[in-house]
Amino acid sequence: MTEAKQGKRYSVGIDLGTTHCVLASVDLQHSEGEKTTYQVLPIPQLYNPGVVESDSQLPSFVYQAHPDELPEDDLVLPWSDSPQSIVGVIARQLGSKTPIRLVASAKSWLCHTGVDCRNAILPVNAPEEVQRISPFDATVDFLEHLRDAWNDENKEHPLDQQDLVITVPASFDPAARELTADAARQVGLGHAVLLEEPQSALYSWIQQTSGSWRDQVNIGDVILVIDVGGGTTDLSLISVTEEEGNLLLDRIAVGEHILLGGDNMDLALAYTVKAKLEAEGKQLEMWQIQALTHACRDAKEYLFNDETIEDVPLVVPSRGSSLIGGTLRSNLTREEVSQVLVDGFLPFVEVTEVPANQARTGLTTIALPYAHDARITAHLANFLSRQQVAATESGIELPDNARFLHPTAVLFNGGVFKSEAICERLMAVLNQWLDAEQAQPARILSGADCDLAVAKGGAYYGYVRQGHGVRIRGGTAASYYIGVESAMPAIPGMPAPLQALCIAPFGMEEGTSADLPPYECGVIVGERVRFRFFSSTVRRDDRVGVRLEHWPQGELEELDEIDVILPEEGHIAGEVVPVTLVAAVTETGTLQLDAVATQGDKRWKIEYDVRAGDDASDIDLTEHASNEKEGDSASDNDSDNPGKMLG
Repeated sequence: MTEAKQGKRYSVGIDLGTTHCVLASVDLQHSEGEKTTYQVLPIPQLYNPGVVESDSQLPSFVYQAHPDELPEDDLVLPWSDSPQSIVGVIARQLGSKTPIRLVASAKSWLCHTGVDCRNAILPVNAPEEVQRISPFDATVDFLEHLRDAWNDENKEHPLDQQDLVITVPASFDPAARELTADAARQVGLGHAVLLEEPQSALYSWIQQTSGSWRDQVNIGDVILVIDVGGGTTDLSLISVTEEEGNLLLDRIAVGEHILLGGDNMDLALAYTVKAKLEAEGKQLEMWQIQALTHACRDAKEYLFNDETIEDVPLVVPSRGSSLIGGTLRSNLTREEVSQVLVDGFLPFVEVTEVPANQARTGLTTIALPYAHDARITAHLANFLSRQQVAATESGIELPDNARFLHPTAVLFNGGVFKSEAICERLMAVLNQWLDAEQAQPARILSGADCDLAVAKGGAYYGYVRQGHGVRIRGGTAASYYIGVESAMPAIPGMPAPLQALCIAPFGMEEGTSADLPPYECGVIVGERVRFRFFSSTVRRDDRVGVRLEHWPQGELEELDEIDVILPEEGHIAGEVVPVTLVAAVTETGTLQLDAVATQGDKRWKIEYDVRAGDDASDIDLTEHASNEKEGDSASDNDSDNPGKMLG
């Protein structure tokens, strides 16, 4: 019996974008393989106080209104007379006038390693009277609105009873993935599966071709998926191979997490307009620059969506006529957008270029850790240069003089690629690199839907998971390691050497687990300890159980520590318990590590479920016996053991 017959009528894909959310679906009872069509849900939302309209996109903004700002009657939605949060178009519009109350880029905050994403920190720098929420809570707000919109339209097929795929950046670390999955659980959608956004975009392209995608790609092709969204630049490589006469797609490489996207572009445009106003003798305060940034984002979208528009008027709010002469007016032209975005973010660089990384100062404000180098082409050059090992491992032949992996086709995704000038520049840069090495120019895979592709691809992926159509083979986007502190006598001024133990290799498939080779290490129980984790997108040969004593600089990136207290349960606080390790990638795409006692039936589950923080109540760490009986949690202990897993 198929899942559709068991009550799952639809496969649903949700794109939780930095600037927009989209929900699409495939009817599992009326599907036709790669010719299957899908629907994008028109999402009801407030456009103005008391005015509800529907749109295919839900702007990813939350507005923290003053208690007396909006009457309750003005916030009524089709499914609720008193919604808990103000999201969507009205949030974006109100926030453009009062930016100190606007929560934006929550998705980017989810992968910020320097903050606890469950703490109420947004809007950043808002005055005390503005109620703050956490990035996690904002994600819950978006999912709740999407869930309610779906359920209102599909009362007989509620979302918690359908196949559900939520997309995330390929470069999301395990903690950000787990936070996304937990937000889904919070609104009753714990069955959701996570899918990388570049893969989702390619799934959408496959479906959009109605089966003719095989005529556009050939065996040996390497598809470069460039996804520049509101907050991130995601780079992936997918190879086209053959097995038993059938074309196969393998995701062979994923770039590092680059916090660089539409948000940066909007800010760059805002400072362009700011310079024009200052040339007229008009000065802007910081809150006005924030408002101008939101206005430039809207203007950029108008120019991208309508090639006939040459300029968009801008209005900068003020607090009264006594302030720099009242309301300020300016405009943003198509020429300015092209010059700032194309020349600023996509300059011609050599393929050997490495992104600049400026030294950090001792004091800094709490803000998103944007990439220091805004040149997307420099990040692309660095990515392709570092992935030559992926070509060797995947059987892709490169000439002896090759300095980078040669893509043969490009798929664009993300709203910025609605600009023809941006697409043309990026292809010109890439093909200049290829021409210098006598390689064939790369071609664009046509027919992509830059705004809706990710949600559509997520819905189609749910259909593919049932055994229909071609599936992109991927697994984990990086190799993952846990830090193991060597047992050695103390030496003054020298920390104990740290080794990196591979717990999950690159490409480890969802729903699989791996016992580490017989290797006994120890965990400290009953005291707070910190586990250190690392990842690598370039070490592709390391297998489970490999221990690294040394590694070249830049090959391993340290992730968040996990600060936990392992219940002692039958042991003495501070005791080192001998364990073996078992790593697993869950069906939802999150990473899990179990420490299994070598004697007895104790088992500690160590999940990447939180950012490192001081509040132990934020830790969802469970200890369970093999017979599934839960143990009692140990009491909090003030000791703070910075130790790693001991070897």
